Amino acid sequence: MVAVSERIQRRLTIQTIEIANETKAIRCLDWDRDRFDIEFGLQNGTTYNSFLIEGEQTALVDTSHEKFRQLYLDTLAGLIDPSKLDYLIVSHTEPDHSGLVKDILTLAPEVTVVGSKVAIQFLENWVHQPFKQKIVKGGDRLDLGNGHVLEFLIAPNLHWPDTIFTYDAKTQILYTCDAFGMHYCDDHTFDEDLELIEEDFKYYYDCLMGPNARSVLSAMKRMSQLPGLITIATGHGPLLQHHLTELTGRYRQWSEEQAKAETTTAVFYLSDYGYSDRLSQAIAHGIIKTGVAVEMMDLRSADLQEVRELVSIASGIVIGTPPTTAEITPTVQTVIGTILGATNPKQSFGVFESGAQDSESAYLLINKFRDLGLHPAFPPLLVKETPTDTTYHLCEEVGTELGHWLSRDRSIKQIKALDSDLEKALGRLSSGLYVLTTSQGNISTAMFASWVAQASFKPLGISVAVAKDRAIESLLHVGDRFVLNVLEEGNYQKLMKHFLKRFPPGADRFADIKTYPATNGSPILADALAYMECEVKSRMDCGDHWTIYSTISVGRVSKPDALTAVHHRKVGNHY
Repeated sequence: MVAVSERIQRRLTIQTIEIANETKAIRCLDWDRDRFDIEFGLQNGTTYNSFLIEGEQTALVDTSHEKFRQLYLDTLAGLIDPSKLDYLIVSHTEPDHSGLVKDILTLAPEVTVVGSKVAIQFLENWVHQPFKQKIVKGGDRLDLGNGHVLEFLIAPNLHWPDTIFTYDAKTQILYTCDAFGMHYCDDHTFDEDLELIEEDFKYYYDCLMGPNARSVLSAMKRMSQLPGLITIATGHGPLLQHHLTELTGRYRQWSEEQAKAETTTAVFYLSDYGYSDRLSQAIAHGIIKTGVAVEMMDLRSADLQEVRELVSIASGIVIGTPPTTAEITPTVQTVIGTILGATNPKQSFGVFESGAQDSESAYLLINKFRDLGLHPAFPPLLVKETPTDTTYHLCEEVGTELGHWLSRDRSIKQIKALDSDLEKALGRLSSGLYVLTTSQGNISTAMFASWVAQASFKPLGISVAVAKDRAIESLLHVGDRFVLNVLEEGNYQKLMKHFLKRFPPGADRFADIKTYPATNGSPILADALAYMECEVKSRMDCGDHWTIYSTISVGRVSKPDALTAVHHRKVGNHY
């Protein structure tokens, strides 16, 4: 039976449901959340899932986000006397899952906290109070009685370094925290409608799991050894049961594709300092969009042999360095020294820093890389304040810039390799010339476009093809708004030259270009022949492009007798 709490906050609700024998899910539904972690767009909110297993002893698997504090604690108290909890299993210590650990320790001072060695260390530094603890390794078991024997699988980097999975042999449920999840909020506990959730499932993988594809494959290898598996209880979104084989198969396929990528970038970060982890995820997301694989490691818990192996195969290296004012442990210093010692002059590097106002530790590290002969892929990225949407978008642009640099030779080879009659025939498809502009918060950006077509009469709609490796792609999700500027025949060269050039990350795309704001806030180019205000309604995956379908609400032509600029290509394998 499902019970939904009273809406103490209009769009925060709690759902409790028995998902198996003596096993309940406590799902915290955040209906209106439109940003998460590294500011990836959310169109369908998110959920924070927690689980209660009641054998002869009782275990709580994860807590919730602190925004649900009173709702969650009241709900838990309605299910069990919290002081009687025997175990609190911490799948990983990211605040959206462990935000109420301190509260549970207050209500249940005798509870034993179960987690990986790294997770327990993180918690000790966070709660600043003694607590009963049980450090578990891969293959360790915990018998709750009544057949509930929990087996633990170590799953580091999915997507934090301290992650563990927990498998209940009685119910054949695997609790995976972030892995196999999605940011999708509705009243359905399970994945009944695959079509409804598959876009969010893939987007979540791309953002959070793709940068650790090899870790995903390692975890799935361990999962394959479990005696049976009928449900994956995720930390976000619906639980996987109806389409379990299909969705885990997609994870395996995507991860194998990433692992086989010709080019890899190593991204090192600090999971428990400032915003290093979120900034690194944004950079990694930008890199992956260009077809370059990413492997991420936490400087505080990285194995030195794994560091050497990763750096030896990487074409690019990115490090999130702590500020000079921070307390740097000998472990972090040793890892950074190992990274420097394993580099070679053919590699490119980038450094970012999150922390103190007057710190310049990034420059110290840059000088060391340069002394070793490595190429700087982007200027040092210094984040002095709390990151904003603009900051995260800049990080994604930095990652995209690095990915394009590392894959430049491959792109040239692909262009030269495809010059058949088919490509020449395809190149005879002509198209207009346009500039797509958009503005979200403090972010204003644009792209030159030619693959544009009217797509519907009722409602009036257009389609625009956007390459997946463009930074602007992350601002063109369902519900986002933009302006399509139509360029004029004989008067387009200046705008084309301006918007086709490569802008450095964070650069003003509209410098020296006259614009005025549309009603949806996006820039209108004063020299455009016409413009249309658009809203994204759907996205279709088309290989290396997204086809964005949008409806039009407002439009105007400045010169009724002028013609649209037209683009003619010779071959169809590149712009």
